[in-house]
Amino acid sequence: MTDTPTYKLDPAPQGERFYAGPTRIERDSLGELPVPADAYWGIHTERALNNFPITGRSISVYSDLVNALAVVKQACARANREIGVLDPDKADLIDRVCRRIRGGELHDQFKVGVIQGGAGTSTNMNTNEVIANACLVELGHAKGDYEHFSPIDDVNRSQSTNDTYPTSIKVAMSFTLRRLLDELVRLTDAFDAKAVEFRDVLKVGRTQLQDAVPMTLGQEFRGFAVTLREDRDRLEETIAWLSEVNLGATAIGTGITADPRYAEAACRHLAELTGLPIVAAADLIEATSDTGVFMTLSGTLKRCAVKLSKICNDLRLLSSGPQAGLGEITLPPKQAGSSIMPGKVNPVIPEVVNQVAFAVIGSDATVTAASEAGQLQLNAFEPVIAHQILQSLHWMTQACLTLRVNCVDGIEANRERLGLMVGTSVGVVTALTPYLGYADSAKLAHEALTSHKSIADLVVEGGLMDRERVEKLLAPARLSGLQPVTQAIPVIAPDDLP
Repeated sequence: MTDTPTYKLDPAPQGERFYAGPTRIERDSLGELPVPADAYWGIHTERALNNFPITGRSISVYSDLVNALAVVKQACARANREIGVLDPDKADLIDRVCRRIRGGELHDQFKVGVIQGGAGTSTNMNTNEVIANACLVELGHAKGDYEHFSPIDDVNRSQSTNDTYPTSIKVAMSFTLRRLLDELVRLTDAFDAKAVEFRDVLKVGRTQLQDAVPMTLGQEFRGFAVTLREDRDRLEETIAWLSEVNLGATAIGTGITADPRYAEAACRHLAELTGLPIVAAADLIEATSDTGVFMTLSGTLKRCAVKLSKICNDLRLLSSGPQAGLGEITLPPKQAGSSIMPGKVNPVIPEVVNQVAFAVIGSDATVTAASEAGQLQLNAFEPVIAHQILQSLHWMTQACLTLRVNCVDGIEANRERLGLMVGTSVGVVTALTPYLGYADSAKLAHEALTSHKSIADLVVEGGLMDRERVEKLLAPARLSGLQPVTQAIPVIAPDDLP
């Protein structure tokens, strides 16, 4: 069986779509429309295709959302079978079709746009119609012959868009978030590996883009790992909040049209099918209109994006040059950098990650606005919330992947240059202030800048300390804090690194 439609779509000047190929006529409360004969969707989806030609992107671009819609319908069918409100054979057939969808079939039939009016009704009906028509085909009936299998009475039994749609997008976000969490672990590990590799490479630290005190390149890279690990932990916490759903609430949270036993059964089956800690919200009316978890996830994702972008800014600065910039590290060359300047190579991987971060920041603003715009017992703008968060999660996952594979793993330290910079840096004078005093140390720093002599030489020439003493105080391990002096910086052996 092929799932790819063979019809040809011609543009329609008044918004209604016309098909050159064979069609079938379907009817709803607004009238009738032609639908492609081999399409698994029906009239509700067809109306949405006419009404919402906005983005040119269908919900099928998010495979996790399609799979989530299918697993929610699967759980609902099992619950309906269990409590006896749906014929067991029909429930089993819905279950089987949903397993096929989760296995990758029929995804191209989820046609409605990612941005749509109706609070997700078009997405829910697209799902109901695809499942119903797949069931009809298995039963040997024609697509659209809903007398034998109904998208609403059978597939949508005990449900409303207002509980199945938000539940589905929460499940989809959890699926996508898990992949991002895995990539963040790998990226964090990559930075940790570089921290070990560069643990003995002394360099000049900087504050406000000005020379500060020495540190090691390993310490800098370990800082990148630690900050990303913190964000991963915060993101992981949101899975529990995403798992609190309003399934069984039906229209506004009162559970009208659903058996009292249904909500518990549906949530239990959904938890079993997904492996997520799914629970029913304590107050289904509140949960049906609340979008707090989406703001939390979006905000936490923005936090991670901003910090990842800052890391990429640092990588671009540290690798700048290679001759007239900082030039402390070398990034793997990935693309020729100029159509006019031969040999130029740009930091294209950090640049693309920066741009992903900018998009995630913008998406968070959209989620905030859409969440605020909800009214009374429902938020009608969850489609744009779902689109923005799912896109951000996917883009962030891919950004972490390309940053690790195409950049971090191949970073090299320019050890000779770093050693020269530390040797001539006046920042090392800070280590002498407890022994010489701030005023004399400042004079020493000024003299070093004007004479271009090393701090150690000036200290010895001025009779302030002997060579052995000053070299001990300015030893690399002591300057970077790897050798404990104040106990303010813990000593971390390479084997102790995460």
